[in-house]
Formats: sequence, C-alpha cells, structure tokens
Amino acid sequence: MGQALDRDDIDIYLREVGLRDGLQNISTFFPTEAKKEWIAAEAAAGVTDIEVCSFVPPKLIPQFQDALDVVATAKKISGLNICALIPNLKGAERGIEAGVDQLNYVTSVSETHNLKNVRRTPQESVENFKEIVDFRDQRAEETGKKVTLLAGCATAFGCTLEGDINPKAVISIAKQFVAAGADEISLADTVGFANPGQIKSLCRQVMDELDIPITIHLHDTRGMGVVNAYAAYDAGIRRFDGCLGGLGGCPWAPGATGNVVMEDMAFMFEGMGLRTGIDIEKLCAVRDIVTRELPDESLSGGIAKAGMPVNFAQATPLAAAAE
Repeated sequence: MGQALDRDDIDIYLREVGLRDGLQNISTFFPTEAKKEWIAAEAAAGVTDIEVCSFVPPKLIPQFQDALDVVATAKKISGLNICALIPNLKGAERGIEAGVDQLNYVTSVSETHNLKNVRRTPQESVENFKEIVDFRDQRAEETGKKVTLLAGCATAFGCTLEGDINPKAVISIAKQFVAAGADEISLADTVGFANPGQIKSLCRQVMDELDIPITIHLHDTRGMGVVNAYAAYDAGIRRFDGCLGGLGGCPWAPGATGNVVMEDMAFMFEGMGLRTGIDIEKLCAVRDIVTRELPDESLSGGIAKAGMPVNFAQATPLAAAAE
C-alpha cells in the first residue's frame, strides 16, 4: 500500500478527504497556500492519509487548478500517504506524473447516478479502469514506483435517483475492480441513506468475497455518519474516510449535510481505546483554517463545539501524534 499504511502503532486509519470531497462543490476558491497549510496542520496532528486534490479538468472544477502545486508541497511531508481523485485515464496520467501515492477512482453502482456523474455506465467505468491499471503498471516498470489504486463503489447503500441498490450489484462491481487490478475497494454511502444494520450487512458480505483492504466512505446526510462508522468497525472495517468539519456532500443528494465529521470519528475510536495516531485537539484546531477561508460555510461536529470531556483519555500517545 502507500507510505503511511499498515503501521503497527495504528489500529484505525482515518483518511482526510476534505481537500477534495469537501471543497469540490464549493464555488469559492480555497487559496492554494491555505490548502498547503491545511495539509501540513493535519499531518502535524497525526493524520497519515490525505486526499489532497482531484485531477479533473480545471475548466470543470476550478477548485483544483492548483493540483500540481498542492501535491508537490504535500510530497515534502514525511510519512504522508498522498491520495488524489481521478475521473479517467487522463487524470491518472496527471496524478502519476505528479507523484501521488494513491489514486481514487469512483464508479456509482447506480447506473443512473453514474451516467449523471461521469456520463458512463458502471460497466464502461470498469473498462476505463482497466486502462488505468495498464498505464499504472507500465509506469511502475519504468520508474520503480507502483501507485496504489483505490476503486470506489459509490451509491453502494442507496441512491436518490434509483432508490435501493442490490448488494449483489455492489459485490459484482467490486469483484470486477479487483479482477482488473484494484489494490483497495471503497464502499460509499454517497447520499446518506444507510443505517447501521445495512452497513454491517454489506460490509460483511463484501469482506467475505474479497481479500483486499476495504475502506468505508460515509456521509452524514441524516445524522447517521458516526454510528454507521461504528457499525462498519463492528463488521471488521478498519479504514475510514472523514472530512474536517463535515464539509462536502453529493450534488445529487438534496439537503445533504456533507461527509462524516473526521474529528467526531477520531474521538469515538480513541475513546474506544483504538489508536488512530491523531491528536484530536490539534485536529480540531485545523478548523480555524477552514473558517478563516470559508466564513460563509457552516461546519459540523460535536466534539469541536462541545469540547473534550474532562475524563477523556486518548488511546494514541500524544507525543507520538505530535512527531
């Protein structure tokens, strides 16, 4: 896997996706230097995995016109696993040339949602992924560095455009991705439909079928983000996406409140005695960068607003998180 994965001193991996998923639908350009400050501050708080940008055409999402500059700075941070979203082969070419550690390629299991989002059927997306794998492998032979590929199954737990999604369809897409060369699979509650029982059931079914790492990507649209994260943990998941302040949300999910709050997940897991490697107070302080640059955006999160309980003890030694 990437640089920061599979560490003996971490029980739970929390990947920050705010710089991509949190910012992609915000029209206000988040300054490049502030993005770099955000990445450095989260890394200093102990976050080992950050999705720093998306390699979509800048004319489509101007927010990521500075992707190369942001990646170049992030690469200077020791031990940080740098991830970027890619929509297609061209994006993969840009990401690999930029030197990221991991590429995130997302396909909606819902055909209607995938057509709306990337103008392809899910099967066409899988075929495109095969081209990305071939290019990745070719570049690995030339450079000696093999970028890991995460294949995301969006709308895995339901879709605002199609309603229920058959778990067999999710498993089928996931298996096709693995057969094509995916190193990791992500299951996404893109529109925030899922409940804990559903999360636990599908996670277990997918883990029974696949022998590669599984990440869960949750949205807090209906206030179920953290409890769904616990359900995924109970099913055996150890890798989670989160977003500082709960920014983001799917444009096809009316009323969406954004991604599950990174700080609240870290608080929950650390309180359970599970090491995330993250200093929660330092993580909460990073919110100041976001509120400074996006004063009109509302941030979510219980622990940042209520503060740490007086008897709270982190599982992560704070000295280790500060290194």
